[in-house]
Amino acid sequence: MSVVTVEVGLGDRAYEILIGPGLIARGGELIQQRLPKARCAIVTDENVAAAHLEPLVESLTAVGNAPAVITLPAGEKTKSFSSLETVVDQIIAARLERGDAVIALGGGVIGDLTGFAAGIVRRGMNFVQVPTSLLAQVDSSVGGKTGINSPRGKNLIGVFHQPKLVLADTGALDTLPLREFRAGYAEVAKYGLIDRPDFFTWLEQNWQEVFSGGAARIEAIAQSCRAKADVVARDEFETGDRALLNLGHTFGHALEAATAYDGARLVHGEGVAIGMALAHRFSARLNLASPDDAARVEAHLRAVGLPWRMSDIPGDLPDADALFNYITQDKKVSRGALTFILTRGLGQSFIAKDVPASEVISFLKEQRQG
Repeated sequence: MSVVTVEVGLGDRAYEILIGPGLIARGGELIQQRLPKARCAIVTDENVAAAHLEPLVESLTAVGNAPAVITLPAGEKTKSFSSLETVVDQIIAARLERGDAVIALGGGVIGDLTGFAAGIVRRGMNFVQVPTSLLAQVDSSVGGKTGINSPRGKNLIGVFHQPKLVLADTGALDTLPLREFRAGYAEVAKYGLIDRPDFFTWLEQNWQEVFSGGAARIEAIAQSCRAKADVVARDEFETGDRALLNLGHTFGHALEAATAYDGARLVHGEGVAIGMALAHRFSARLNLASPDDAARVEAHLRAVGLPWRMSDIPGDLPDADALFNYITQDKKVSRGALTFILTRGLGQSFIAKDVPASEVISFLKEQRQG
């Protein structure tokens, strides 16, 4: 299968997303083509290192660029100040300079953390994304949003720092547990629900082939990356349209915070899946969209095996008032005004500002009970 290239058009900071099999083993030559004199450090986690570190190290060593390797524990709790300090310290200890490159080899946690470190060490180093999860390939590796979590909320600390290159090796997804692949698929479905209803219909018809691999998987990833690249090119720093990419995230982030980022209970993509279902249900409650649209979204999430309601999360959740407090900590709250991504129908999402708090709390009480 051939490699598909998607460009993120940011003028002199434009970069390519390469999508296809075998890219990790070619990482050395592909990175050297774009950053010919850069020395490298690889940041990864213990799980990804066991599956994918060796071929990337070998490919870099083969072009005379033996990398420093920084390996961290796996899991959402790695997106922390202590891990950031570790990565920053080891990059500096490796004597990497500003023109050198930091490579993120892993899922969204590693990509977000590594990009933040690359953005602040020496006031900004070159950064390469090698995402190994579906979620990272279609979402977090593209667009330059980096960061770590606070105990008060997800992704509250970070910077915008664009990569120089994204290598989305579709072969790496064959090693993903089914739960992680499903979680990433939630972000794929999101692009259809934002403003590409034909893509959502295609996913309803082809999701099994996306899961099994091959051409449909590459097509779904490429379509997702094109959708995100288009939005990022229009609104790099999320002052307008880019907020649409947060469909499902305001509710989802609150649920992640409410479960203390315990991946055994809820991983990010699952939170997004529930959040998208909630966003469509809330839109129907506000008479913005038909309940049939919410039912169709829920049916597709159920079909692929994703959670779609709060009661699908194991264990107890805080009450509605506590969940609302997590929502008010979210980055998408501006000067106390509640901003949600809501919908007028499938593929008709929009930015809703000044959503009444009373409506949100009442809705949360209903959903938490049922």
